Amino acid sequence: MYKKMLVLLDGSQLAEIVFPYVKELAGRLDLDVIMLHVYSQAMSGFAPMYKNYIESTARNIGMQINQIQSSISPTAKPAEVRGELVMGYHADAILRFAEDNNVDLIMMASHGRSGTQRWTIGSVADKILRATKVPVWLVHADTDKSIPFDQWPSRSLLVPLSGSDVSAVVIPHAKALAKQKGAPMEVVLMEVVEPPITPSYYSPELTGMPLNWGQFVEQEIARSKNAARGYLTSIENEFRNEGINVSSVILTGTPAEEIATYAGKNPYTVIVMATHGRTGLSRLVYGSVAQSVLYGVTNPMVLVRPQ
Repeated sequence: MYKKMLVLLDGSQLAEIVFPYVKELAGRLDLDVIMLHVYSQAMSGFAPMYKNYIESTARNIGMQINQIQSSISPTAKPAEVRGELVMGYHADAILRFAEDNNVDLIMMASHGRSGTQRWTIGSVADKILRATKVPVWLVHADTDKSIPFDQWPSRSLLVPLSGSDVSAVVIPHAKALAKQKGAPMEVVLMEVVEPPITPSYYSPELTGMPLNWGQFVEQEIARSKNAARGYLTSIENEFRNEGINVSSVILTGTPAEEIATYAGKNPYTVIVMATHGRTGLSRLVYGSVAQSVLYGVTNPMVLVRPQ
C-alpha cells in the first residue's frame, strides 16, 4: 500500500523527533523516502545552508534505513532516500510537492521551529490534515523521548471505529502498518458507545415510554454494545485472515475522552483513525473527536482523510 514517504523538516531538533519513526517504517516496509525542507522567499539567502542540511540528513537516515533492511532481508532492494529543497508557502508547497511526487504517506512533527518559522497544529499541520489526500503520521514533539520508537518494548495500533463506512477507511492502512517486517504490531480495534442524551423533562420521547429513563439508557447501551461487538468481530476476522494479531475493546462514554484515556494508559501505541466519519450520534470528525484526541494524547497518530 505504501511506497513513498514524505518527511517534513525545518532544521529544528523538534522536527527531528520523527527520525526513529522514519527509519523503522521505511526499513521494515521498504519505503522510499523524500525529506523535504520548505523555506520562504525572505529566507532564500540561507538556501545553501538548508540544502546542505537536508541532503546530509537524507544520507544519514538513508544509511540507517538500509541497515534495517539488510538485517531483515539481505536481498531487499535498498530504499531510495533523498533530500529536497523547495521555496514557497509552507502548506501549499508541501501539498503540491506531495501530489507531484506521488507520495502516499506524510510524516511530520506536530511542532517545529526554525527561527521565526513554526509548524503547529492550527497552522501548517492543520492545513495539511484538512487538504491532503494521503495519510499523515503525526508525532507530538512534546512526547516522552526517554524510549524512542525504535526501542519500544512492544508496539500496538489503536484503531477507533464507529461502525460507519467512512471510519472504516483506516482498516487497510492499519493492516499495512501492522505487517512491518521483523517487528509486527498488534492491532486493537475500539468502538466507543455513547449513552443516549438525556431529553428535557417534557420531551415527547418520554410519552408512553414503558420504562423509566435509567432502564431505557441501560437497554440502549446494551443494544449498542451488542451491535459493536458483532461489527468488531467481523473486522477482527479480516485481520486474522491476514495473519495479524488483533483484539477488540468496547467502551462507554465520550469517544474523544475514552480514546485519549486508553491511549494514555498504553504509551507504546500508535493511534490510527479517520479525520471524518459519522454514525448516528457517534462521530469521528476532524474538528471534534479526531482533533480532541490529537490535543489530548502524546501518542503518535496516523490520520486518514476519506476521499
